[in-house]
Amino acid sequence: MATFRYQGRNQSGQQVSGQVTASNESAVADQLMRSGIVPLRIMPVATRSSRSGSGEGTGLSLNIRALLRRPLPLSDLIMFIRQMYSLTKAGISMLRAIEGLAENATNRQLGVALKDIAEQLERGRGLSTAMAEHPLVFPRVVVAVVHVGENTGRLEQSFAQLAQYLEGELDTRKRIKEATRYPIFVSIFLVVAVIVLNIFVIPQFATMFSGFGVELPFVTRALLASSSFFVNYTVYLLVAVIVTVALVVRWLKNPSARERWDGWKLRLPAVGDVVERSLLARFCRSFAVMLNSGVPLTQALGLVAETLDNRYMSVRVAEMRKGIERGETLLRVSRNSTLFTPLVLQMVSVGEETGSLDDLLVEAAEYYEREVDYDLKNMTARIEPIMITIVAVMVLFLALGIFLPMWEMMSAYSGGM
Repeated sequence: MATFRYQGRNQSGQQVSGQVTASNESAVADQLMRSGIVPLRIMPVATRSSRSGSGEGTGLSLNIRALLRRPLPLSDLIMFIRQMYSLTKAGISMLRAIEGLAENATNRQLGVALKDIAEQLERGRGLSTAMAEHPLVFPRVVVAVVHVGENTGRLEQSFAQLAQYLEGELDTRKRIKEATRYPIFVSIFLVVAVIVLNIFVIPQFATMFSGFGVELPFVTRALLASSSFFVNYTVYLLVAVIVTVALVVRWLKNPSARERWDGWKLRLPAVGDVVERSLLARFCRSFAVMLNSGVPLTQALGLVAETLDNRYMSVRVAEMRKGIERGETLLRVSRNSTLFTPLVLQMVSVGEETGSLDDLLVEAAEYYEREVDYDLKNMTARIEPIMITIVAVMVLFLALGIFLPMWEMMSAYSGGM
C-alpha cells in the first residue's frame, strides 16, 4: 500500500485536497469517486525509505537499473493480451493462466512481472491492482480496462478490446516508421558525406590548387573555407553539438517547453499532418475502448491524455476533461480544443444525442486511420523530390568548386600557347 495526495472537487463544486492510502492511483480514484469527490490530480507521496533506500550502494545500483529499464515492447504486450483472452475464454482460472504464462514468457521483464502478479493473486489481490505495480510492463490504459472488466464480469471482452486496440496501434507505428525510414537514411547519409568531404577529400584538392598560381573562383574559395573550418575547428564543433543537445534535452524537461516543441512537430512540412492525424486516431480509438469498457467519461479522458505521446495534445485533452467536470458537453469541449475536424465534431454530436458515442468514435478513428494510410502512401512521393534536389545542389556545388579552377588553368595555358 502507498500514500497518495489528491486534489479534487466535492459535490458542491468546492476544491478539496488530502491524502489517502491505496494500492495505486486507480484505486485512489475509485475511492474518491465513491465518496463523492471528483479527482483532478493524484500524486504519490514519496516515503523516506523510498528516497533513501537500504544503503548508498544499493540505492545507486537501483537508480542505475531504473534508468536502464525500458517499457515492454508493444508486440510482447499484444501477445500476452491475446493469450489472456484465449485462456479466459477457455475458462481457465486467472491464477493458473498467469502462472503458465510466467513460465513460458520469452521476455524476461514480462516473466518477472507475471511471477509477481501470481504471488499477489495468491494473497487475494485483484489482477488490475497487481498489474498496476508494474507500470513499465502494463500501461495505465491496460490497467484501467482490466479493472473495469473485473468489476463488471466482462474480463474476456476487455482483453479482446485491448488486443484489437494495441494491434492497431502497433500497425500504425510500423507504417509511420516505414514511411520515414527513407528520408531519415538520406539525411544521415548527407551529413556523413559533408563531414567526410570537408575533412578528408577537399584538403587534398586545396594542396593542388595552391600550385596553380591563378585566382580561384568564388565557389572554390567557399568550398576551401568550409573545409578549413571543419579541419581546424573539429573539436569545437563536437563540443558545440554536445552542448546544444544537452541544452535542448534540459529545455524539453520543462513542461511548457515540451508542449511548445510538440506543437512545432505537428506543423512540420510533409510529416506534421501525418503525425497529427495518427495521434487523433489513437485518441479516438483509445477513448472508444475506454467508454465501451465502462470507464467513466472524465477518467477515460484523463487516461487517454496519458497515452498520447504529444504533450501539446495531451494538455488540450486534459482541458477537455476539466470542461466536462465543470458541466460542459463533450461536443463543446471538443470544439474548444480546436483539435478535431468538423466531420468528427458531427460524429461526437450525434454520439452524445443517440448514446452511441463509442461506436461513432470508432468511426472517427477509422476515418483518421484512412487519412493516415493515404498520407503515408504519398509521403515518399512528396519527400523524394526534395531530397533529390538537396543532393543535386550539393553535387553541383562540389563539382563546380573542383572543376572550375581546372578549366581556368587549362584556358590560361591554351591562351599562353
